[in-house]
Amino acid sequence: MRLWSLHPKYLDPCGLVTLWREGLLAQAVLEGKTKGYVHHPQLHRFRTQPDPVGFIAEYLRGVYAEAASRGYRFTATKISRSRADGRIAVSRGQLEFEWRHLLSKLEARDPGWLARITRVRIPEPHPLFYTVPGSVAEWEKGHGDARQPGAACS
Repeated sequence: MRLWSLHPKYLDPCGLVTLWREGLLAQAVLEGKTKGYVHHPQLHRFRTQPDPVGFIAEYLRGVYAEAASRGYRFTATKISRSRADGRIAVSRGQLEFEWRHLLSKLEARDPGWLARITRVRIPEPHPLFYTVPGSVAEWEKGHGDARQPGAACS
């Protein structure tokens, strides 16, 4: 599961569709509707919020807005009706880590999309997040490991 801190506009079609599915899975986990993924580190920042379901719903609304702007037909009724006020902090280091991770994935999966976004110098966060100084988040499992991202759609 990858709940990108990056703005969904940077994701290729495969990545955006995958994010939608994984966001819906995260919502189900936070609603207590599934037993899988309950300890997934990507959910930490939502669980620390006063209304985790409301915040994941707001996250999904941002993904939905990007999909709609591209003409995709995601089902908005799958998003919880819960609402949350406010935004979540994300460190500059986390955004930079995710940016490098995304570029690496795109190099294998969609070089054409990669070419469209390589000029970006400072990537924007997802609309739910605001940037603060700092390093990679402690919950980030891929930080510092030598895994090579595959070409699979994820």
